[in-house]
Amino acid sequence: MRPARRTLGAMLAAAVAGAGLLAGLPTATATAAATRPGPADVVALGADLVNAATGDPMWSRGANVKRPIASITKVMTAYVVLESGDLNREIRVTQAAEEYGQAYDPSEAGLIPGDLLTARQLLEGLLLPSGSDAAYLLASSYGPGWPRFVRKMNAAARRLGMTRTHYANFDGLPWPSEYSTYSTPHDLMLLAAAAMKSASFRQIVRLSKTSIRATRLHHHYYWKNTNLLLSEFRGTIGIKTGFTAKAGYCLLFEAARGGHELLGVVLNSTSTVPGERFTAAANLLRWGFAQFAS
Repeated sequence: MRPARRTLGAMLAAAVAGAGLLAGLPTATATAAATRPGPADVVALGADLVNAATGDPMWSRGANVKRPIASITKVMTAYVVLESGDLNREIRVTQAAEEYGQAYDPSEAGLIPGDLLTARQLLEGLLLPSGSDAAYLLASSYGPGWPRFVRKMNAAARRLGMTRTHYANFDGLPWPSEYSTYSTPHDLMLLAAAAMKSASFRQIVRLSKTSIRATRLHHHYYWKNTNLLLSEFRGTIGIKTGFTAKAGYCLLFEAARGGHELLGVVLNSTSTVPGERFTAAANLLRWGFAQFAS
């Protein structure tokens, strides 16, 4: 069994106690955590909430349980692209990308073969409408070839310490099987924290919509963000939705209020009510920000 996570504060307290300075005296943090009631009405099989500034966990449910994560997978796709750099790189939309996106409609950006778009524009098509066609095109271009790209995704996961995560594809769709791509709430906190360090990533995931005007190089594109928490909870700054039949409705999110930032995730917040994930996330955030006030 994997040992429970320990915060930096807890590890320092343990070191001091080991030196005899706090013998027999529980730390204030440990006492508060043990007596503090958890958030109410968080409908999700897996969840996590952390202080984004320190990485300290605030509350979790099944933090180390592996679950399919659907299109939250695309956060790692974006992370690998961002690591490669050169977001001004121009990429030609292929027929294969269009066909892949149409096969999994409506999870597509509606890319038109022959259009020449920048990697930055394709990241918007990946992260806002959750375009699987954009995911396919980016993975094929940055691999080169999507199998090599997926290997880069798994290598990045290992570097980030995501020890209970595996990627079988670049978009989290249920192939080769429903459970071939999976992660845990704890691991997703590591990924989200890393991705949100990128100014480009933060700028994209906080957009509620974007419009790319037509030029001689490409058609006009208009994309709306599937993350409705952006309009439903004040202070939300991202991150990504996900859904498949087995993964249920999922949401990776971050919000800022009163000088504090919280990072969280809900996995499988029902498989029948799309809006429940946003309600669960909002309830988690309200509770989390209230802890700073108290």
